[in-house]
Amino acid sequence: MIFPSISVRAPLNPITPSVLKPPPKPSLFRVKPVHCSNHHQNPNAVDKSVKLTTHLIHPITVATELVNKKHGKKNSGDEERRESSSQVGSRQMLGLCGFGYGVQGFRCFPWLALNFHMAHNLRLDPSMMQIVQNIGNLPMVAKPLFGILSDAFYIGGAHRIPYIFLGAFLQILSWGALSLIPVAGEALATLMLCVLLSNLGASITEVAQDALVAEYGQKHRRGGLQSYAFMAVAAGGILGNLFGGYFLQNTQPNTMFLVFAILLLFQVAVSLTTKEDSLGLPQPVDQNLVRKSIFEGVREQFSNLMTTISEDSICRPLAWVVASIAMVPILSGPIFCYQTQCLCLDPSTIGMSRVVSQLMLLSATVLYNQFWKRIPMRKLIGTVQILYASSLLLDLVLVRQINLSLGIPNQVFALCFSGVAETIAQFKLLPFSVLFASLCPSGCEGSLTSFLASAFCLSSIFSGVFGAGLASLIGITGGDYSSLPVGILIQFLAALVPLGWMHLVPMVDPTAEKERKKGTSKRSRRNRRVGRVALDSIYVYRREREYEEQR
Repeated sequence: MIFPSISVRAPLNPITPSVLKPPPKPSLFRVKPVHCSNHHQNPNAVDKSVKLTTHLIHPITVATELVNKKHGKKNSGDEERRESSSQVGSRQMLGLCGFGYGVQGFRCFPWLALNFHMAHNLRLDPSMMQIVQNIGNLPMVAKPLFGILSDAFYIGGAHRIPYIFLGAFLQILSWGALSLIPVAGEALATLMLCVLLSNLGASITEVAQDALVAEYGQKHRRGGLQSYAFMAVAAGGILGNLFGGYFLQNTQPNTMFLVFAILLLFQVAVSLTTKEDSLGLPQPVDQNLVRKSIFEGVREQFSNLMTTISEDSICRPLAWVVASIAMVPILSGPIFCYQTQCLCLDPSTIGMSRVVSQLMLLSATVLYNQFWKRIPMRKLIGTVQILYASSLLLDLVLVRQINLSLGIPNQVFALCFSGVAETIAQFKLLPFSVLFASLCPSGCEGSLTSFLASAFCLSSIFSGVFGAGLASLIGITGGDYSSLPVGILIQFLAALVPLGWMHLVPMVDPTAEKERKKGTSKRSRRNRRVGRVALDSIYVYRREREYEEQR
């Protein structure tokens, strides 16, 4: 603290303020006395024009770690606690959910074999095959029930990992039966039973994984984990389609079912060796909560879920994305049969086309995580929807053989462009998943994420059934694909309709905007901190002059 010595001349006795004593510690500043030029004025008056000049004896360069010694320990302690909190269970999460989402993406491996088995061995009609695929997805609609159970009921002190184990075990039973019991895949009824059991296990596993990612991200303040989950799914899809085409050419579908069942065994082993308390997640503090009846738990979680989804910040964008999926008729079955039966594309080409689409999804996810998430959400979703509608016309190019007139063979065109529409449709869900996960209240992660996944799946099932009905209505059969261009045009027009109610999509992510304002507020408070002025590397601490306090 610097005390300037002021000499005041007056006609009477000189006044020397007694309070202006030098500090006990030696000062680093050489202070020049300042004399008032007005000799005949009131001695108690101080001229405001008087300026104190201080000169540094030696330049002071303050290191970064010594700038704010008083608050440095506290700030560094907070940062260390935040870093240690964000790193709690990171390896376990990487092994459990990273591998789990990779297996989820790898499910295209057995499903590719199953589609070829239904089309070539069972010789199902394109519309019937699409109905079988969509009926098999019915267990996905029950995801809210699994989410409520995982939120409300703990198994062995954990409420996420045991459900992952259960879902993986059910999938092993399904695909193992299809691979080891030949009769299971020959009859349509037993085949449907195995498909339903497989999707039941997959739905339980996906609910637990989604809830675990949302809960872990909120607990340790790790936002955007859904982007990394999408990357893991895309990586698994790349490997599944890449190996799927090769296996289909060299082995039987039963072998592919067995390979996937063995992969699920590794997921079971990972879930058994990972403890949920090592992830730093909250544990039940009252054992009575674990022992309460099923009816009470379901009723409580259902009430919380209804309260959550009734909020405008969730229900409005949810209504938009569900409607945008449901109102577009999907013709995946007829297009798949057209490519394999009319164009005679081999399995390797189909598999590699899926690899290209998954690579696109992975690249788009990385770009979103790095750059595109800063774009206003309404603008981003509107652009994605327009691209999705335009990409549906790529199937029309292949059906009309316009690519041949451009000098592009069917194999090359199908390899590069046949999966673009599906990739954009999957990517469209990513911004909504990040938005809903950030708005999810604590204790409702499994219920909300499972409800959203169920809504997405139900809208996809409706879209598939709508597409199968449209194919039957316009006369698309196994030997007649002349009406397929009409169906594609109807798809294109239906995909443009959701642009009419884009106002339901929020302009920005509320959580991202809140974090941005919070960060700006912290910087403003730090910049306005009293008593500290930064001039390059020299910090001078200013104090209010005591003689001004005496006025």
